[in-house]
Amino acid sequence: MTASLTERPWLKAYPPGVPADIDASQYQSLVALMEEGFGKYRDRVAYSFMGKDITFGQIDKLSQAMAAYLQSLGLAKGDRVAIMMPNCPQYPVAVAAILRAGYVVVNVNPLYTPRELEYQLKDSGAKAIFIIENFANTLEECLASTPVKHVVLCAMGDQLGLLKGALVNYVVRNVKKMVPAFNLPEAVRFNDAVNRGQRATLVSANPKPDDVAVLQYTGGTTGVSKGAVLLHRNVIANLLQSEAWNGPAMATLPPGTQPVYVCALPLYHIFAFTINMMLCIRTGAKNILIANPRDLPAVLKELAKHKINSFPAVNTLFNGLANHPDFDKVDWSHLKISLGGGMAVQSAVAKLWLEKTGCPICEGYGLSETSPSASCNPTNSKSFTGTIGVPIPSTWFKLLDDEGKEVPQGRPGEIAIKGPQVMAGYWQRPDETAKVMTPDGYFKSGDIGVVDENGFFKIIDRKKDMILVSGFNVYPNEIEDVVGKLEGVLECACVGLPDDNSGEAVKLVIVKKNPSLTESQVQAYCAANLTGYKQPKVIEFRTELPKTPVGKILRRELRDKK
Repeated sequence: MTASLTERPWLKAYPPGVPADIDASQYQSLVALMEEGFGKYRDRVAYSFMGKDITFGQIDKLSQAMAAYLQSLGLAKGDRVAIMMPNCPQYPVAVAAILRAGYVVVNVNPLYTPRELEYQLKDSGAKAIFIIENFANTLEECLASTPVKHVVLCAMGDQLGLLKGALVNYVVRNVKKMVPAFNLPEAVRFNDAVNRGQRATLVSANPKPDDVAVLQYTGGTTGVSKGAVLLHRNVIANLLQSEAWNGPAMATLPPGTQPVYVCALPLYHIFAFTINMMLCIRTGAKNILIANPRDLPAVLKELAKHKINSFPAVNTLFNGLANHPDFDKVDWSHLKISLGGGMAVQSAVAKLWLEKTGCPICEGYGLSETSPSASCNPTNSKSFTGTIGVPIPSTWFKLLDDEGKEVPQGRPGEIAIKGPQVMAGYWQRPDETAKVMTPDGYFKSGDIGVVDENGFFKIIDRKKDMILVSGFNVYPNEIEDVVGKLEGVLECACVGLPDDNSGEAVKLVIVKKNPSLTESQVQAYCAANLTGYKQPKVIEFRTELPKTPVGKILRRELRDKK
């Protein structure tokens, strides 16, 4: 340990009981980890959803049947299967089924437009998809252009029992009118697929540590969405790192207490995928599944029914809840960890949250490429530090200059990360992988940081022009490419602006080719082609864009000149 302190000065900030390293080799695959959890905690509640409790044993049985059904379709080992759903019990069932059958999970944002969905399905080569019927019309528009041959159609009430399920589905379809008309004649309903799978036999796929488990799509410096290839051992390592890191806080629960997590972050986001789903299967924790975290009154009404111990969230959700009049209807006295990630936590929000709950927001940092957790503040902290904490067990950070050389302490540099949770590369993009990986195995994050003498890191800027909206990456190149195709646009540029609610918002500056082009036309076009968080909040028309002598658009000038 002492020798390591020279390489990893942050180890002295580790709380008692947190190891310097973890052993990711204790599981051969996520399947082995899940099957251990399903057996060990069979009778415990795994998920609470709309008032219905679902046990680990039920998830086990459903996923076994679904895995057998997927194998009966004739898919080859390693084929990709997409999931396009909000938080509902079918999500963890689908994940477990895909992995048990020997396939690869492709997480998809359910709010994607047909253009975005088509790109991801084609790029991943997905052969099948689980999709909630609310977004089936999106799939219908692009299905013919994708390699998808099999569609499993889910409804919100599928796992709520016959009467309640029918009622929920009726309300969703006919009262709230949340299911636009669609026509997918070949699709098989989720419960029908389970029934078919119960008559089939599951052949154990026996995945290995270096087999691909997940393709987690993310942008990049080019703005082209790329699949971060996460192997079974990458995700296993990260959930074990997170378990070790959370240990001091969770150890304060009374012996024998089942930990209760709030799952308000979407499971298609790698943060919730690893922390809420996978870690909770290992530890036998219960997840309160929140399908729509934007409906704050409904979220608080649900949370009031539970004794909550762990709440992973983004700054915007902490802020929205803490400022809501119903906040005090929830018993926050059992909260042990408030884990902030996805975007920077604002100090004013952290202060209010601590005042109202007595539990400080513990800010962490990570990326899709790191499965995602890379650093975090100690979970026994009594206050908010304003930093991203220290690297978690088995993780190394260094700060690099533009030439790739390590900078001296006190100087800013690009955060580079090494550890067992770092991705294998970008899916079928060796050129893009080469841009972000150093010869000695560090992943270059694109974030500029500084480190203090205790090993606590702080992000001060971003190297790339990425915009971070409520924890989601928005890449200006993608927005500019899409808007550039709109008739009447001569050229355009996109930057991020500070935003009190979402951290940053998208600003779009356009030079018109057609003088009659209006802001509302641009907004309508963006709504049809870009998911909500990518759509510009501010649209500005100019006669020209600031450029370098060689014609490169100076985004920074657009950002500075509001």
